[in-house]
Amino acid sequence: MRGPAGWLVQVAVVTLLNVRTVRQRLGSSLVAVVGIAGVVTIFVAVLSTAEGFRRTVQSAGSRDTAVVLRAGSDSEMVSVLSREDVSVIGDAAGLRRGAGGAVVSGELFVIVDLLNRATNTTANVSLRGVGPNAFAVRPEVAIIQGRAFEAGRNELIVGRGAAAQFAGTAVGRTLRFGRSDWTVVGIFDAGGTLADSELWCDAAVLQPLYQRGTTVQAVYAKLESPEAFAGFKDALTSDPRLNVKVMRETDYYAEQSQMITALISTIGVGIALLMGIGAVFGAVNTMYTAVAARTREIAVLRALGFGGGPVAVSVLVESLLLAGSGGLAGGAIAYATFHGFRTSTMNWQSFSQVTFAFAVTPGIVARGVAYALAMGLAGGLLPAVRAARLPIVSALREL
Repeated sequence: MRGPAGWLVQVAVVTLLNVRTVRQRLGSSLVAVVGIAGVVTIFVAVLSTAEGFRRTVQSAGSRDTAVVLRAGSDSEMVSVLSREDVSVIGDAAGLRRGAGGAVVSGELFVIVDLLNRATNTTANVSLRGVGPNAFAVRPEVAIIQGRAFEAGRNELIVGRGAAAQFAGTAVGRTLRFGRSDWTVVGIFDAGGTLADSELWCDAAVLQPLYQRGTTVQAVYAKLESPEAFAGFKDALTSDPRLNVKVMRETDYYAEQSQMITALISTIGVGIALLMGIGAVFGAVNTMYTAVAARTREIAVLRALGFGGGPVAVSVLVESLLLAGSGGLAGGAIAYATFHGFRTSTMNWQSFSQVTFAFAVTPGIVARGVAYALAMGLAGGLLPAVRAARLPIVSALREL
């Protein structure tokens, strides 16, 4: 059979012969598979770290919630708003209103030190002073242990993630911040969002302890609907009494996650590339061994009329199969080991620790397998060329 069909038949026949003889080279084949699996495990784990952090930060946002900061501020850390600013913001059109008026929460954001149980080191943790409407602005937040803090008292409630990660945060414990003692009275669940990494207290109590007067750093405002954002933003930015920056909460948190996500991904991909070079050399060695072990077989096939192209393709297919097996194994190991694993890292845009869970998604595993196949292709290319160019006469002399 000649033509493209004949060529494909030759590829299939030679590839099947290759696969059947893998058992004879099981040791070297496993070295390649294990090496690639290790690289993919690290690759997927690092990407799942970045994805878990991104999900935690960005899931905190809601399209019908606006964040108001001082103009020119890129985070709450560097923003300051006066009590008069908060009052003007609360009178703007487009806000959701309840029995107590507009659903807005003027909030403070300070950093306190707590002991990280996992590393036994001091960590920067977010202490957020909130207004009475904080729970109305964030309806996903619910007390799961203890009770909410009482206004005017030195009481804290702790996010579920912070309670699991940092020492001294159990209900009934006392912590010392701002030259004052605070009692932990409750644990809250924010649905795995950024607030789970925070401690909350009454903003009115926090202001004098940190010499903030009557100022806040941000105002979180619940809108009548997501469509009301444009009118709300225009009303505030055009008001001569204000000098503010208005963002959707989703956009604000997406911006907050960019730096650390990019950093983790860049470092992780760099490490994986360096490890991948070693894995490629392992694959090259494995496939050269396979070609050397099948020299006679290849010579016989060539003598029977099989072309060099099908022989080369069969070597590449074998290399890709081994690499693909390693990629799938690495993805499975990463999922079993890291998916859902909770840890914390520094968010350099807020200089505070964020607790989050690794997220090994199908897309990340697919990228890991694709990387494995790329390593397999690179590792099988030179051995495939050698197999295709193997002198038939010299090989037949070894029979």
